[in-house]
Amino acid sequence: MLCSSTNVTTPLSKRTKIQTLSSIPLHLCTMSLISHAFAGNPIRSRTPKQTDPFSPQSAFQTLKTLLLGHGQVPISPYFKVLPFRKGKPLAGTTADSPADGPNWHLGWLSLRECKDFLENSEVSLSEDSLVYLGCKYEDDAVYWAIDVSDASELVSELGARQFCFVELRTLMVATDWADAKAMGELAVAGHARALIEWHKVARFCGFCGGKTIPMEAGRRKQCSNESCKKRIYPRVDPVVIMLVIDKENDHVLLSRQSRFVPRMWSCLAGFIEPGESLEEAVRRETWEETGIEVGEVKYHSSQPWPVGPSSMPCQLMVGFYAYAKSLEIDVDKEELEDAKWHTRDDVKKALTFAEYKKAQKTTATKVDQMCKGVEKGQNLSADYTVESGELATMFIPGPFAIAHHLISSWANQVDDNGNGAQMKQAGNSFSSL
Repeated sequence: MLCSSTNVTTPLSKRTKIQTLSSIPLHLCTMSLISHAFAGNPIRSRTPKQTDPFSPQSAFQTLKTLLLGHGQVPISPYFKVLPFRKGKPLAGTTADSPADGPNWHLGWLSLRECKDFLENSEVSLSEDSLVYLGCKYEDDAVYWAIDVSDASELVSELGARQFCFVELRTLMVATDWADAKAMGELAVAGHARALIEWHKVARFCGFCGGKTIPMEAGRRKQCSNESCKKRIYPRVDPVVIMLVIDKENDHVLLSRQSRFVPRMWSCLAGFIEPGESLEEAVRRETWEETGIEVGEVKYHSSQPWPVGPSSMPCQLMVGFYAYAKSLEIDVDKEELEDAKWHTRDDVKKALTFAEYKKAQKTTATKVDQMCKGVEKGQNLSADYTVESGELATMFIPGPFAIAHHLISSWANQVDDNGNGAQMKQAGNSFSSL
């Protein structure tokens, strides 16, 4: 699994002060990030009052009126719609300057444009097909998402306007993590995909098997069976992800799964089981997958992860540091391909900053080519090279993943003498992300 941005805590007397990235010395972090990828959504999903014209309730009533063709289009708020096809959001690209290269953006359509595109398609534009995402007062806008997977002709029609449907994971890698606007767009896309995919997997009631219907502008569903009427809310699957640390020898435990691209190593991770705490899940997963016994567990940060399988529309990655009580590794080959202890120097070499920036720019160019209809095949793993042009012997997930920041914050944390710090302060957290 993966990760996103680092805030480092340092002990001050008997207190722990949480510092922002801008106040951390450069030797304590590898890069500056706005927030974890998919976090920091700039769109408000709720408003203080239901009577607010931007609220889900009021916006939904306005939407129904507009779709029925009754009444004038309101001056405020403005409705924007983000189409999805097979889990892929609509996107386009712009180039602010030749030196910076292309940047992607979401392909928002006005409600009128959406109606025109779908008029003769297999997708019916109705109040039940649109999902309320939220609003932005400063933009005077309400945002919606719609699944147009059955409207195959839209691909060519939107392609003529240099829009295309792009895998969210591809957009994630293509995002400039130092760009607040781009990170916000990614968070909106992740939120929207999670809701759209949840609607697909929640078509029937888990209690009686009856068909479910959207409620509250698509924010929840309800069983249509009059004798049931169970309320169903969007699903979130919590996952613990942990960097296992050998304090005494200054090593960390990294693992490989067979699905990983060549040479990539990452943290251990696993789903939480019913009836266990987060800390218990960390210890159990580490023991089951590697045979390592864990004692102390410290929270790091969390990250929404809406790019998993469609059966789990949104995972919540909860990151921890886990301190090993034993060192002998016994890999569960059904779960992992391999697991090894790595030195701090080895990890630092794997964190070569230029590799991630190169991959980001290459993927952004790929998205630009896709939107312009000239996509070329590209092996993204080949972009992880050192400055000499040779392939890196190992690398870890990029800055879009929480695993990166669990690992990089450990690798780059130093004490007053320039030595690797052991992060002894209890309760270290990165919650300001």
